[in-house]
Amino acid sequence: MLNDSPGTCLRSAELRQRAQLRTPGGVHSNVRLSGAQDFIQRAKGAWLYSVDGRDFVDYLLGQGPNFLGHAPEAVVNAVFEACRNGVIFGGQHELEVQASELVCRTVGWAEMVRFGVSGTEAVQAALRLARAATGRTKVLRFEGHYHGWLDNVLTSPRDGHWGTASAGQLESHLDDFVVVPWNDPVQVAETLEQHRIAAVIMEPLMINAGVIEPKPGYLEEVRRLCTEFGAVLIFDEVISGFRLGLGGAAERYGVTPDLATYGKALAGGFPVSALVGRSELMSRFGTGEVNHSGTFNSSVMATAAVTAALTSLLEDPPYERIAKHSRSLIVGLRDLGVEFGLPLRVQGVPAAFHVSFGDADVSDYRSLQQLDLARYERLAKSLVEHGIWVTGRGVWYVSASHGGDELDAALTRFEAALRDGAGR
Repeated sequence: MLNDSPGTCLRSAELRQRAQLRTPGGVHSNVRLSGAQDFIQRAKGAWLYSVDGRDFVDYLLGQGPNFLGHAPEAVVNAVFEACRNGVIFGGQHELEVQASELVCRTVGWAEMVRFGVSGTEAVQAALRLARAATGRTKVLRFEGHYHGWLDNVLTSPRDGHWGTASAGQLESHLDDFVVVPWNDPVQVAETLEQHRIAAVIMEPLMINAGVIEPKPGYLEEVRRLCTEFGAVLIFDEVISGFRLGLGGAAERYGVTPDLATYGKALAGGFPVSALVGRSELMSRFGTGEVNHSGTFNSSVMATAAVTAALTSLLEDPPYERIAKHSRSLIVGLRDLGVEFGLPLRVQGVPAAFHVSFGDADVSDYRSLQQLDLARYERLAKSLVEHGIWVTGRGVWYVSASHGGDELDAALTRFEAALRDGAGR
């Protein structure tokens, strides 16, 4: 391990200085503005290696996409070989047929699929389709659920309500959204009674903020209400899809939506998204009634990656291995919290869990705020310094590549950070 001098990152400092001259903030996504400052040279499995010779055991996984680990050979080789014959044709090819069939087979309930590049645009396609199918405009969504960075979905709590989250974002673009707390079926019922709702969109497992599971019966009741009031139920499974199991959250909780969006774990780290759903809805794209376009949709690279990644998950499901690693890691983190007298709190599921400080009973975004999230964010910076690559918002992702070596490294480095005073 090469983390004896975490403060010595001369090459990263040089690159950061150069980046800031040509790139706002030195980064190409605002999510990374407050993240780790090290520049990464390469990655393999569950490890990152910086330009300064440091290594990190990785529980961020590129914000989630590297579910199979970094640079999985089966996926990388499949993409490399496929792209020898071209990348973008402006026409159809066999790989996109294979990938479409495989997505529907793996998800289990979906009948048709359209590929895109990002989860953000898959959500936009789902909302457009739901509005076209229902003839309605309003959408019911939930506090703290993330559906992309575009004007009509990016929200932030402000002055007692959810509004715009960015300068330059128009408040009017959010007019057609009704935002309510999650995990409260009464709020859903009242909203559907009061408004003509085109769609109800949610993270079926609230991973982006807190990794909060739905209460027993909640998803079932929302499904029932959507059917009763004629609203399209959309599961945003960009994070949870294929991560919780082959069928994602829909399979885990036994509730089938009308439409669902996927990304991140879909393609072994390659930039691909998908919108899937019932053919009754999805076929509206095929008639031209509803527009869904994109030059890079179903590229050779994308569909080769999807096919290889899903084949890997089907042939060698990693979920039991991930659960074993995660259980040991969670117990180890909790034990270290007790040993150092810290109110460390760990909640979630094996493939994604949330670490923070406090003892609040968390079931939605509002109760999540009762935790000391700022204290964990400070801890996260120290963890990166000690060789654990994590995000400041508390979500830890576990991949198929995490094993015994990674467990030992994570707990050893976590303990070292606490001994150095982190978390106080």
